[in-house]
Amino acid sequence: MTINTDALIIGAGPAGLFQVFELGLLGIKADIVDTLSAPGGQCAWLYPDKPIYDIPAVPVCTGAELVANLMKQIEPFQPTFHLGEELVELKAVADGGFTARTSEGKQFLAKTVFIAAGVGSFQPRRMHVDGADALEGTQIHYHVKDPGVFAGQRLAIFGGGDSALDWVLALGPKAAEVTLVHRRDEYRAAPASVALLKERAARGEVRLIEEANPTALRMDGSHMTGIEVTSKSGTKEVLDVDHVLVFYGLSPKLGPIAEWGLEFHKKAIVVDTEKFQSNIPGVFAIGDICDYPGKKKLILSGFHEAALAAFCAKAIIEPGKKVHLQYTTTSPLMQKRLGVAGEE
Repeated sequence: MTINTDALIIGAGPAGLFQVFELGLLGIKADIVDTLSAPGGQCAWLYPDKPIYDIPAVPVCTGAELVANLMKQIEPFQPTFHLGEELVELKAVADGGFTARTSEGKQFLAKTVFIAAGVGSFQPRRMHVDGADALEGTQIHYHVKDPGVFAGQRLAIFGGGDSALDWVLALGPKAAEVTLVHRRDEYRAAPASVALLKERAARGEVRLIEEANPTALRMDGSHMTGIEVTSKSGTKEVLDVDHVLVFYGLSPKLGPIAEWGLEFHKKAIVVDTEKFQSNIPGVFAIGDICDYPGKKKLILSGFHEAALAAFCAKAIIEPGKKVHLQYTTTSPLMQKRLGVAGEE
């Protein structure tokens, strides 16, 4: 069965979600595909509790709050989400539009395509220790869904960047024990976080093991009871743990996008700044995946790009029909689409 859609959006991060909104204002319903199992992209996957300060008119919000607000904002337009699927094939159709196929075999016929894939499809860098794969999601974790799970638990956290230190500092007060293991003695995290980490370590609230790597798991049947770490000098130590959290960063890959005939510059899709259209008419790119002179990889930039891309897409979807600029404040049509017609 082929799904017909006016707009197919690849990526459900902030830029992709706001693209749904801008298209919806123009009367265009969208389908949105993402490899992750929930909307939000990196904001939801890596930084759900991390504050964001540069969203216009929002003095501060967390990544999770931003995603929740965007999801609320697009509710009137009822997009169809296809989550946990990667778009593996995109081909232009001779008489206009595109055929597309996901990793799960789902087929689309789309009039326009919007690539909002951030840095591309990404996976967290795994901990390469025998048996770790079998414990992923139960005792070994690469992101935090519910911090409450770790209360009263013995934790080993691996990494030296912002994510690792943020979670050491956040989970430490409620955990039974927290040990941070870092392969170096220098950190990639914010200086303020490093300073606070050192203060807590000096007070004995968290343990630091530097210049060491995980080398083996200790198991009781199928249950992990500890993890062995080995220092650069070869000294081995076993940490008694209930959970291991690993924050080695992401391994971004363009994946199938690189094979679609798009023009790239430094692994980003080249677009114009009038329509944010790629070298393939009808295929747009917004957010961190696009490139143009002066491009800044900010969430707010992606919002601007989504607005201009939507207007160009409207002209493709409804050729020959003039696209008028209307304001949500005064336009009865837009207010009707938003479900607020008649409200003051």
